[in-house]
Amino acid sequence: MSTVVVLFTRDIRLHDHPALAAAVDRASHVVPLFVLDDAVLGRFGAPNRVAFLLDALADLRRSLASRGSGLVVRRGDTVAETLRVAVETGAERIHMSEDVSAFAHRRHERLTSAAHERGIALEAFPGVTVVAPGDLSPTGSDGPFRVFTPYWRRWRAVPRRAVLAAPRRMPEAGPIDERPLPAVGDLVGGAPASRLPAGGETEGRSRLARWLRDGLAGYDARRDELAVDGTSGLSPYLHFGCVSPLEAAERAAGQPGGETWIRQLCWRDFHHQLHDAEPRIAREDLRPRGDRWRDDPDALAAWKEGRTGYPLVDAGMRQLAAEGWMPGRARLVTASFLVKHLYLDWRLGAAHFAEHLVDGDVVNNTGNWQWVAGTGADTRPNRVFNPTRQARRFDPDGAYVRHWVPELEGVERGAVHEPWRLGLLRPAAYPHPIVDHEEAVRRFREARG
Repeated sequence: MSTVVVLFTRDIRLHDHPALAAAVDRASHVVPLFVLDDAVLGRFGAPNRVAFLLDALADLRRSLASRGSGLVVRRGDTVAETLRVAVETGAERIHMSEDVSAFAHRRHERLTSAAHERGIALEAFPGVTVVAPGDLSPTGSDGPFRVFTPYWRRWRAVPRRAVLAAPRRMPEAGPIDERPLPAVGDLVGGAPASRLPAGGETEGRSRLARWLRDGLAGYDARRDELAVDGTSGLSPYLHFGCVSPLEAAERAAGQPGGETWIRQLCWRDFHHQLHDAEPRIAREDLRPRGDRWRDDPDALAAWKEGRTGYPLVDAGMRQLAAEGWMPGRARLVTASFLVKHLYLDWRLGAAHFAEHLVDGDVVNNTGNWQWVAGTGADTRPNRVFNPTRQARRFDPDGAYVRHWVPELEGVERGAVHEPWRLGLLRPAAYPHPIVDHEEAVRRFREARG
């Protein structure tokens, strides 16, 4: 009568879960477990993500219950609590999914050692990415890819494992202590944003189905249009593993718009394989540029609060505060403004995004910030996104800006993107630009040499 503990981490789902599927296949008793780790909550916990996580855990618990099982939720150190549950249930094995952050690596090493001391085997499975980090390397190298396009060519051609169905029934878990889930305020300080999406696999799979049916075909044409819902909105579900990235890629393959969207899933894998090999890039430049970043708390505060005087930048930052999310194009423009117009350290921006983004994780957040800052994988490190030009192109009628910047709601059409040109008609409540575009770009390029 074998028992396996399945430790859920960033894989909060039943569909296409290799660690769970292997346990169901091999064991007579399977104990699903999630640990609310204080180290994770203290370093990476933010109200928006914690609220989404608790939704996801409640949904997972309901799904397991419908299959005759349950979910053990403990709080404390992941290694200690997992070993405690394994000993309590007489488990011979622990299954979990592989992950790539420095914290995840240390957790795996500690859990492997502690389990071995107690005669318990630990096995890690793929599932967080489409292609496992380390499976692909540049020709003649055993290191990671540092440029995206060659990685994309290899990634799209590599054979993949089969997508796994969710178990129809779960093996008996035995007597488990299903304690009530805590509230957000019990785990982190602060309140979540008022307009967060519902978390969990059930909602994630519903959104994926709607996206494939109604949105994917128009993705290539609409993904950068800020005033329309042209993206999938699946990033938080991918971050927490409520939706399998492999299943998403396989279901989109061959459909109109599919390749462009799948390329974004490949970008996610690209950042994961790079971070897996070089976890230092969560804190350090991948490609140092000799930057001597400015120290300007007032400019940083204006950027965070959406008071820069550049309407598109301010709209994006205000949406972030309200929803814990913003479209990819808005992320590019707001990030570029911080590092290249204000010449402030990308780590300040990454920290603010991490505080608010419901889909924020160390790997993709820092990877994207380094790309924008020109210290990461971008092959054009000194490119600057002109916020006014970007606004005219991707919000030509100004609907996105007017929605998030109510001070400008009375300004008609494209004039909303340059309120400083309105003279006496300029809304007095909206701030003047905190920096001149041309001067800022010249300062940045001189600093970069």
